[in-house]
Amino acid sequence: MKQGLSLRVSQHLALTPQLQQSIRLLQLSTLELSQEVEQMLDENPFLEVSDETAPREDFGLAQVDTPVSLETREFEAATDSVAGSADGSSATSQNDAEPSAEPKLEESWEGDGSVEIAPDDNEWGGDATPRKNNSDDSDVDATELARSHESLQDHLHRQALSLRLSPEGKAALHFLIESLNDDGYLEDSLNELAAGLAGDDLEQLEQVEHEFAVALKLLHHMEPAGVGARNLAECLGLQLLDCKDNDETRAAMAICKQPMDLLARRDFKRLAVLCGFPEQVIKGAIALIARLDPKPGRRFVNVERNLIVPDVLVVKSGRGLKVSLNSDVMPRLRVHDIYANAIKGNKGQGGQALQQRLQEARWFIKNIQQRFDTILRVSSAIVERQKNFFTHGELAMRPLVLREIADELGLHESTISRVTTAKYMSTPFGTFELKYFFGSALGTETGGNASSTAVRALIKQFVASESLKKPLSDNQISEMLKEQGIECARRTVAKYREALRIAPANLRKSL
Repeated sequence: MKQGLSLRVSQHLALTPQLQQSIRLLQLSTLELSQEVEQMLDENPFLEVSDETAPREDFGLAQVDTPVSLETREFEAATDSVAGSADGSSATSQNDAEPSAEPKLEESWEGDGSVEIAPDDNEWGGDATPRKNNSDDSDVDATELARSHESLQDHLHRQALSLRLSPEGKAALHFLIESLNDDGYLEDSLNELAAGLAGDDLEQLEQVEHEFAVALKLLHHMEPAGVGARNLAECLGLQLLDCKDNDETRAAMAICKQPMDLLARRDFKRLAVLCGFPEQVIKGAIALIARLDPKPGRRFVNVERNLIVPDVLVVKSGRGLKVSLNSDVMPRLRVHDIYANAIKGNKGQGGQALQQRLQEARWFIKNIQQRFDTILRVSSAIVERQKNFFTHGELAMRPLVLREIADELGLHESTISRVTTAKYMSTPFGTFELKYFFGSALGTETGGNASSTAVRALIKQFVASESLKKPLSDNQISEMLKEQGIECARRTVAKYREALRIAPANLRKSL
């Protein structure tokens, strides 16, 4: 085989570490970004927390109302080219609905990083006022409330202090309390718990199991009622012990001893035969059981991990809307001036390494600013498209897919997908993930489109106003939607109903 040399010209895409960092920061949630910032502050000595936001002009960042800078174009081009491949993710596929023609909204960008959107009431009218779901007590810090939340174990340990027990009894009760799950259930049997402590010593195993049995009886008499149960039937039975003694309570106790699937199906006739009570009493007993708490420990679960801090704030401003970033979630970083000036003129090997760290700090600040600029641009475009929602609620939601926002902003769908994932917007109707404002289109009799979000809102409205004695079936809801001019099949109604966590008609029927 003859060897030779040849020249070949080719092109390939190479992502610099800075662009890779830009893409990664863009898809991080607020909590993940906070952790990333803390890690970078620990690793890079040139970064420090500032009382003021780093000046944007220092890094040539693109503003929404100015021509896009070279760095921004480079970032967006790289993001578009590696759509779905840089992080192994791809944009969510959605039905492409053609947007209905609407007048262009007027925008006026302010110096504080916000945009005001003028209203357009041609379609819905301008007299309706939004509901106020948010509390007026803005001084209350939700994080502090969460931190002061008492756990189930602390609540039970505090009750245990009033009991006069032997050291062995205290230890057994303490062990059982710590073995409860978040729902307040004891998942492992007493024998399994005792075997984990006593090992192969049969005599000690029997003694430990006896101590656990005595402690479990004490646990069953603590608040909340039903705590320490091994299954749902026992949990409901413990709560029924605190109810007034009558036929319905006794029937409810008997129902809890039967298979739970009979209760779930509300099989009145079968339960009446098995429990020996009239069917009318069984109906009253099931109504009593429905008022019990199947998960008594849930109210004590630490809610701090479920807190949602919005990235974007939307408030009414005159007759329009003002879209702004939440300053509380924006890291305030700057380059340490003393350290940066100290390495000037140092061109040795150590100086080059420090210069690289300095450049990393500058790129990190720039990429964070780029992240929030992109979030604000996407959020403003969403508010512009869904302006009727912010005045009239979810019934006024219009169909919207990722491609519409991507085409308007000149970005790729995967970039919009990253921006709208785990990012939240505070609105007059509550706090929603940005993806909430996207929905597929359903056809109407007039040839237009209705948003799937608006259809779900209609279904929820129909169910809320239905007769409890004759709840609406999926077929009936489908027909009611057709009367509204919306073509929605029965199976689609069932899918939306399940997404809304609405029980089927037979389970919604009043007793």
